[in-house]
Order: sequence, then structure tokens, then C-alpha cells
Amino acid sequence: MKKILVANRGEIALRVMRSARRMGIKTVAVYSEADRHAPHVRFADEAVCIGPPPSAKSYLLGDKIIEVARSRGADAIHPGYGFLSENAAFAQKVADAGMTFIGPSASSIDMMGNKLSAKEAAKKFKVPMVPGIDEAVTDPEKAKAIGREIGYPILIKAAAGGGGKGMRVVEREAELQEQMERAISEAVSAFGDGSVFIEKFVTSPRHVEVQVLADTHGNVVYLFERECSVQRRHQKVVEEAPCAIVSPEMRRAMGEAAVRVAEACAYTGAGTVEFLVDANKNFYFLEMNTRLQVEHPVTEFITGLDLVEWQIRVARGEQLDFTQDDLSIRGHAIELRVSAEDPLNDFLPSVGRLERYRIPTGPGIRVDDGYSEGMEVPIFYDPLLAKLIVYANTRAEAIQLMKDAIAQYEVEGVATTLPFGRFVMDHPAFVSADFDTNFVKLHYSPKLMISTREDHAAIAARVALRLHLEAKRRLKLPDARESQWTTRSKG
Repeated sequence: MKKILVANRGEIALRVMRSARRMGIKTVAVYSEADRHAPHVRFADEAVCIGPPPSAKSYLLGDKIIEVARSRGADAIHPGYGFLSENAAFAQKVADAGMTFIGPSASSIDMMGNKLSAKEAAKKFKVPMVPGIDEAVTDPEKAKAIGREIGYPILIKAAAGGGGKGMRVVEREAELQEQMERAISEAVSAFGDGSVFIEKFVTSPRHVEVQVLADTHGNVVYLFERECSVQRRHQKVVEEAPCAIVSPEMRRAMGEAAVRVAEACAYTGAGTVEFLVDANKNFYFLEMNTRLQVEHPVTEFITGLDLVEWQIRVARGEQLDFTQDDLSIRGHAIELRVSAEDPLNDFLPSVGRLERYRIPTGPGIRVDDGYSEGMEVPIFYDPLLAKLIVYANTRAEAIQLMKDAIAQYEVEGVATTLPFGRFVMDHPAFVSADFDTNFVKLHYSPKLMISTREDHAAIAARVALRLHLEAKRRLKLPDARESQWTTRSKG
């Protein structure tokens, strides 16, 4: 494998290219007209414009991307995450074109891409499931019968969905038909597939996921878990590894269950198995993401492994050179997704020009970003600017380091989630690890965040004043009448 085309943009494109370059592999970037001056375009050995800004006319043009890869002599295509990363048809077309898709097989993507088929496969391997029904439902009367059987509240979920789309919580039977119709309509709009299924809604869940890595020689390992419960609109904002509430016994049970899920679909490469954990620490299979995750750096920190490197090594047929017994957790890592969103305005996207952009540096601080000062943040794509990751010996030290890193990070021109990240790091519920996916709903409001920031500013002002007064008291100014310099000047 001598040349890889990276079919993505932003920080993940740059992230993949850095590992490839370190491995001595050339890279080809593809970009839309909006990304002409993006860092990943400048970093790559070659770059090709593939269309106008809208992703449907550029980054989602699978056939055109394959054509570019072939014309540039690429041996493989790395999809990153998002866009075509979990598109089974694209993965198959890459293979049919005689190139390597750096990810799982098309059949694995297809099986795990639909939540119903994924649940069916995992169930055969005795992986714990949330109570519910594992088949598509369209009849409201049948849905009502299911609701009575498993008890309310229930969750209606799009079978082909993700990112919270096509998802509705139903508290009582009277709401079911309306919420079901909305979920189906949203699922059709977002995924072209209106299939929905029903499961018990876990009222105080934590979102805990397990990273797996599998080669083509039958070896599968789990690289421990990540806590991803701090979310807004069902999308993660803060992630950490390991999870503070997971015991060694629970970690082993979840890890082994994740391995069984990977084996159920003959998985190869890096993937993630997501679980819901209830208040009693029971865990239930949610879904499998058949790609690299946004939050993979926290796993890299605690294991010392480069997951992109291993994706590439597995794709070119190499065998894992370690076993499960060789792996252990070292330290604690936290990631904040620094997105161009306004936490004071319901996390709505904030577009504009990065008038000032300075990233934090120092031991234990890592920034994976895809922007530079002066660039425009376009409205066409996910608003993620960067991932701010910190690593320390303990969770408490990592939280403090994250606060320090946030304070160093300078962004002007767009609103970001940096203030929200500081709010999370300061909150007693997060510090004590006593939180779930309802963190934002229960603990956050724009007014409260503003109040907290004002409190910090007032405290900082008082501390500065005290230090100034103390310094002033200690400072002894020489009497001008006794100064040798004054005396000599007069002479």
C-alpha cells in the first residue's frame, strides 16, 4: 500500500494523513470548492477538487471519488467517518475497482448498518438487549400492544437511523400514534427508509461504548470503553476513557460482549459497539458503528495505540501483534468536541470567519483540527472545528488539564462549545461522575452558564485585586532624596 485517497475533509482527513505519512504512505486529498484552502488539502501529497460545496455534489459522490483514486494510482481509500464511511455499496465499489477499502467488508457494514439486523445478529451471540421488539413496526395497534407488554415509557427508533433522527420517546399510549407517525416521516426524510422499531426507554441511561479491533486472521480484541453520556440532541459533546463507574468485572463483560458482536458480523478493522447502561449498571446492546469514531483519540491515549495505523495495517493483511492480555489502561483521557455552535442559543450552528484561531499546547494536550486562522466556517458541513483531547494520570488531573487547555484556546469570529466544555468540567455532577445522558436537560441552561462565567470573572477580579494589594504592600519605593542616582545626577 503506497498511496491512499482520503475520502473526507476537516480534522479527520488530516488525522488520517498524518498517520499515513508517518508510515511512509502517500496521500491524495479530495475537496469541495468551499475547502480549497483547507489544511488537509495543503498537507496531502496530491489534491483534487471534486465539486461544489454541498456534500451531495462533492463528498458523497462515490463514483467520482473512486474515479479520482484510480486516476491518481491510489491503492486504497480511507473514508474517515461520516459521508461514505458506512455506505456498504461504496465499500463494495471500491473493492470491485481493485482497491482496498480501509474498513470492514460491505457485508459487515450492511448487517450492522440496520439496527434491526444488528440486533438480530447480536442476539444470537447472547449479547444483552434492551426489552423490546426486533422487527419493523408500522401498525399503531401493534405498537400499542408492544407498549403495554414492555411498559412505558418506550422509545421509537428508526431502523436505518443515527444521530437522534427518527427517534421519539413516548410517555403514554395516548401519544403513541402521533409520535410514531412523526418518527416514520423523519426516518423517510433522513434515510429513505421509514422502518421503525420499539424498545423500552431506559430513563437514566449512560452511553458507554467499547472500541474493538479485528484483523483478517480471526483475532479480535477490545480496547476498553469510552463514556459518551454528555450529549445534546442525542449527539456527543464530551467523551472520556475509561468510564468512571465501570468496574474491572463489568469492563471485561462489556468487552467480551463487544467482541461477540464483532464476531457476529465477521468484522475487520476498527469498530465501536455502543451500549446503554442503566442505573443498576446493567448494560444493553444499542448498535455497532462500522468505522472510526470521532472520539477515538481518548482510546489512543489510554492504550498507546494508533488506531488509524492499525486500520491501515489490518487493511493490508497484517496480523495484530498483541493479544487481549497484553492490553491495559494507563491514565485518563477526556475529549471535548469544539464545534462552531452557540451554546447560548440552543447549540445552533455559528458560521463566519475565524478572525483569530490559536490552539492550546503543552504536555498531555492534543488538538485534532481542520481549520486555520482566517478560514471561513461553511454552513454546508458538520460544524466540528476541532477535537480538544487531554491526558493525565488521573481523572481529576485530566479535568483540571482540560480547564487549562480551554482557557488557552482562542477562537474569535464564531461561537463555539468551549464555554460549554468549561461548564461541564466545573459541574459537580460531572466531577463526581454522577450523570447520564440527561446531563444537559437536568443541569444546563444558557442562563446558568452565563452566571457561572460571571462568577468566575468576579472571583478572578477579586484574586487579581488581592494580589495587587499584597504586592503593593511588599513593594518598598526608595526615597528619592536618598537615591545615589539622584545625588549623582545633581552633581
